[in-house]
Amino acid sequence: QVQLAESGGGSVQAGGSLRLSCSASQYIYTKHYMAWFGQAPGKEREGVAIIYTGGGITYYADSVKGRFTISQDKAKNTVYLQMNSLKPEDTAMYYCAAKTGGSLYTWTDFAYWGQGTQVTVSS
Repeated sequence: QVQLAESGGGSVQAGGSLRLSCSASQYIYTKHYMAWFGQAPGKEREGVAIIYTGGGITYYADSVKGRFTISQDKAKNTVYLQMNSLKPEDTAMYYCAAKTGGSLYTWTDFAYWGQGTQVTVSS
């Protein structure tokens, strides 16, 4: 049973935009924190943005502040990542994740993961 499913990845030129979607099961969506992580080739997975689904509070990695926006649609159990002003260094596999507790401001303790969606930004 798929609990987190990402979509919306693709190829875009630098300066372009993409919107990623993460559809979650009801069980997962109630886990309070949902996030997007990116993993570039040969690098470790890094946190991009987190949202507290209870109140909509958000937190971003410094590298994406002002360019990316995480949001949610509670009626659809879906979290989005709007990616603007994309750069070649944003190229990565993007994963959706969820956690129950911990802090909004840490990238740890995520127990639930999707399969990922690829974003490729060309210069």
